[in-house]
Amino acid sequence: MIPAAALALAGLLLAGCSSGPSSSSASASSGSSGSSAPASAAPSTSNELQDDYRRVITDVLPSVVQITAGDSLGSGIVYDDKGDIVTNAHVVGDAKTFSVTLANSTKALDATLVGSFPESDLAVIKLSQVPGGLKPAVFGDSSKVEVGQIVLAMGSPLGLASSVTQGIVSATGRTVTEPQNAGSPGATIGNMVQTSAAINPGNSGGALVNLSSQVIGINTLAAVDQELNGAAAPGIGFAIPAATVTSIADQLIKTGTVANSGRAALGVTARTYFDSNFQPAGAAVVSVVDGGAAAAAGMQPGDVITKLGDTQITSIAGLTTALASLQPGAKTTVTYQRDGQTKTADVTLGSL
Repeated sequence: MIPAAALALAGLLLAGCSSGPSSSSASASSGSSGSSAPASAAPSTSNELQDDYRRVITDVLPSVVQITAGDSLGSGIVYDDKGDIVTNAHVVGDAKTFSVTLANSTKALDATLVGSFPESDLAVIKLSQVPGGLKPAVFGDSSKVEVGQIVLAMGSPLGLASSVTQGIVSATGRTVTEPQNAGSPGATIGNMVQTSAAINPGNSGGALVNLSSQVIGINTLAAVDQELNGAAAPGIGFAIPAATVTSIADQLIKTGTVANSGRAALGVTARTYFDSNFQPAGAAVVSVVDGGAAAAAGMQPGDVITKLGDTQITSIAGLTTALASLQPGAKTTVTYQRDGQTKTADVTLGSL
C-alpha cells in the first residue's frame, strides 16, 4: 500500500505510482567506404553488473516480506532475529494484528503490533512465532548515499510478492509531506532519498538497497502528475533513510514509543493565519510548550510566525516542512508579528 502525498514540486503529487529509469541505445556508422565493422562482444562490465544484481537480490530479498493488514497490503523488512519487522505506519494503519508472508514461503504467519510512529510514517510489528532461518536485513549508512548510486527497490507491488525494480539515487535530503488520505498519516518527512526505481502500490515498507546488499531506505512514496489526472510521474519515488528507520525502530522495539524522533521542534502549537484578504500569511501560535525553544526565546500565544531562518512561512504546513529539514539543537531565527510589529527571536530547536 502506498499513500497519496504532496510534494513541493509544480504539477506533482506523491501517490502510489512511479516507474523506473528508461534505457536508451545509440548506433554509429562509419564514414568510410563499403565494409562494416564486425559486431563486438558486449563489455564484460555489463555481465559484472548483472551478477551484482543477482547477488544483491539473493542476499536481501529473503529479508523482505509481504504484510496484510485487513484489506490492505504492503511490504516490510525483517529487522532482527527475534521476529521484529519494520514497515510504514500507513501500512499497518489502525490494525493490531497482521498476516506476514516471507519471501521464501507461501505460508502466512501471524504478527502483532509492537508500536507505530505516524509522525515519521514508521512502525514495527512482531511475528508471533519466529520460523527457523529468518534472515534480518543489513542496514547501511544513509549519510553516505550519493546521487547516481545504483539501487534496487524490493517489495510486493500490486500484491506481486518478491518483486524487484532498479534505478539510481536521484537526489537526497528531500522533504516530503503526505496528505491525510488513503490511510496516510499525513507525515512530513525530512532527508528522504529520491529514486528512479519504480515504486508502486504495495511497495510501501519494502527495501531500497544498494549494491553492497545494504538497506539504505524504506520505500514509502511515489509521485503522480496532477496535470495528467493523477497518472504516474515516471521515475520519482521516495524512501525514508536508513538512519531514521533504525533510530525509530530501535525505540519502538525497546519501549513501544518514541522519545527521541530526531526531528526538530519549535515547541509551539500553531494554526494557519489568514490576512485581511483571507490569504494564508503565517502560522499563528496557539500555545507555547513550557521549556521549549519558543518559550525560551520569549514567544507567546498570538504571535504569527512569518519566517523560519530564510524560509518564508505562510501556513502551518510550511512551518512543519521547514522544521523537518532541520535537526534538533540547530540554531535559527524566527521572524514573527506581534501587535502589528515585526520581531525576531534566536532559538535553539528542541526535539519533537
